Amino acid sequence: MKSNTMFKLSTFIAILLCTMTYAGTTQPASFVDKLKAGTPQKIVFYGTSLTHYGAWPKQVTEALDHAFPKLVTTFNGAQSGEQSRWGLQHVKERVIDQQPDVVFIEFTTNDAVRRFNLSVDQARKNTQSIIDQILAARPDCQIILLTMNPVIGRPKGDGGERVDLPAYEQMYRDLCKAHGYTLIDNAPGWKTLLDQGEDEYKKFVPDGTHPNGPGFEKYVTPNVIKTLGMPQSSK
Repeated sequence: MKSNTMFKLSTFIAILLCTMTYAGTTQPASFVDKLKAGTPQKIVFYGTSLTHYGAWPKQVTEALDHAFPKLVTTFNGAQSGEQSRWGLQHVKERVIDQQPDVVFIEFTTNDAVRRFNLSVDQARKNTQSIIDQILAARPDCQIILLTMNPVIGRPKGDGGERVDLPAYEQMYRDLCKAHGYTLIDNAPGWKTLLDQGEDEYKKFVPDGTHPNGPGFEKYVTPNVIKTLGMPQSSK
């Protein structure tokens, strides 16, 4: 790879070739089982700017392409600056019309934004309605919810403050536990980094909100890969 900000594919392939368990799932992801059986899979990524512009969907796609050549297609239906109310309004064209076999969803970061005036309960209802519509159209679709990173450094009073973001993240955990959706819980790893100080945190999240390429590479993509339950190498 040409720069440190690009995905170090060889590092993640080593992770891909090990069977691992991760908090949130103890079984291989069903869509990965289908890939192992040679069945093509369509992936849709849905969420905020962390998915719209974030490096992790590309990093995950590269890893899957390497493990399962020509079997994976993807569509990024995320939208910068949006939240689950928007997600519910646009789920048909952005997700369902793509005929996905698996959907990654992350809206907690913006559901917690004060100016959107979304309570945890309303965000939960929006999220469940998004999922219900997907599963009504695609009953075998695998639903994967992701928590993301803390947001720091927002000016007070600008409307962009995150109101109790951990409560919205916990809502995702509760939904996954109650309904058997797959959880990729990135928040604890990011919290550990933030506990080392804001200067250290901003090496990976320069603007306090959006991780850079190395940030996704270190704190998000490995969690996705672990949760996918990739097979051991036969070598």
